[in-house]
Amino acid sequence: MRRIAREHGFDASHLDGSGPDHLVMRRDVEAFLRELEGAGTATAPAEPATDERAAAASAAPAAPAAPAAPAAGDRRVPLDRMGRAAAAHFSRSRREIPEATVWMDVDATELLAARRQLQEATGERFGVTALVARFVVAGLARHPLLNSSFDAEREEIVVHGAVNLGIAAQTPRGLLVPVVHAAERMSLRELRDAIGARSEEAASGAFPPSALTGGTFTLNNYGTLGVDGSAAIINHPEAAMLGIGRLVERPWVVDGALAVRTVTELTISFDHRVCDGAEAAAFLTFVARCIERPVSVLADL
Repeated sequence: MRRIAREHGFDASHLDGSGPDHLVMRRDVEAFLRELEGAGTATAPAEPATDERAAAASAAPAAPAAPAAPAAGDRRVPLDRMGRAAAAHFSRSRREIPEATVWMDVDATELLAARRQLQEATGERFGVTALVARFVVAGLARHPLLNSSFDAEREEIVVHGAVNLGIAAQTPRGLLVPVVHAAERMSLRELRDAIGARSEEAASGAFPPSALTGGTFTLNNYGTLGVDGSAAIINHPEAAMLGIGRLVERPWVVDGALAVRTVTELTISFDHRVCDGAEAAAFLTFVARCIERPVSVLADL
């Protein structure tokens, strides 16, 4: 496909592909070639008189300006195949999803205390991401609209039966979202192990094909990047993404008195076609309550 494009003097990556996530297919290259051939064989109109040519020239749109010469020190970095696919994916999400974002600060002191107790009782390690992931799965059972996607062609909301939880990860190949399938069937320990396996794969960037498909909801712990919040781009075609900010000590009012507590910020971006702010806020409040009082979710686990 690329060879055919090069032979005809153009770059296939500049086409708007008809494949998944605008991937350029052979049929797109062939269709473009047919358009070029049709333009080349079309009968040229008779040349207008001199005055008419001048008027036509003045009315014609100006030719696009040539790219400016690069300034000293500038350099161009071509996107590789993964980068082009990611750019197309992000652009499609922004173009198609009318997203909204709500957020809240949460006291995570009791979550860290519960994690210490859990680790002491079991002799095993449990990360914050795994614990919050378990709360997310429980929250999606209560608010299933957030575990859905929007079918624009049929104007229908597709509410997914399984929770295929995407875990946003920075990898040698860039930002990817490996998926833990059927997370709703997993215990906390199983979910922790599945997330750990995906994290190990992220370190090398080597994922099995199934690990990057089928997600229904994404959890993004961008606190590992040292930031408090983010207006994240939803992972199309999902309907929502929950973000966790960094854990920091802050002054916090507890029972009317000022105290130092470990606080994080939760952010949820959601597709406004699928649900309204009240539903997203209810889900966010549930996850926040689980973080502030982990024992409150035991009945759902």
